[in-house]
Amino acid sequence: MEKLTHTEEEAMQAVWRTGEGNVKSFMENMDEPAPYTTVASVIKNLEKKGYLSSRLLGNAYLYKPAVSEEEYKKKFMGNVVKEYFDNSYKELVNFFVEQKKLSAKELKEIISLIEGKK
Repeated sequence: MEKLTHTEEEAMQAVWRTGEGNVKSFMENMDEPAPYTTVASVIKNLEKKGYLSSRLLGNAYLYKPAVSEEEYKKKFMGNVVKEYFDNSYKELVNFFVEQKKLSAKELKEIISLIEGKK
């Protein structure tokens, strides 16, 4: 599985939100969609990369995810932790605390989640 570009990730987010659909339906689930032809090209590239599967319905293609959002997150979040945080999730959390992106309340919720999983 190869890392997607920012534009491809935006398109995949729309696909995951939509489920099966056509280019127009994906565009409706994008915050600021590019022109139709650009989105259609990105969708075709995602299919070539194995992220989407398609079927012909009448004269239009319907696409659906071939890779789940969960699979993608597992693969690439692990890489982020490995490459930027010395393979330490503690360092990742510390980074967000230092950047004031994680409140004490949220940290307590995370601790509760961890303790609940034991």
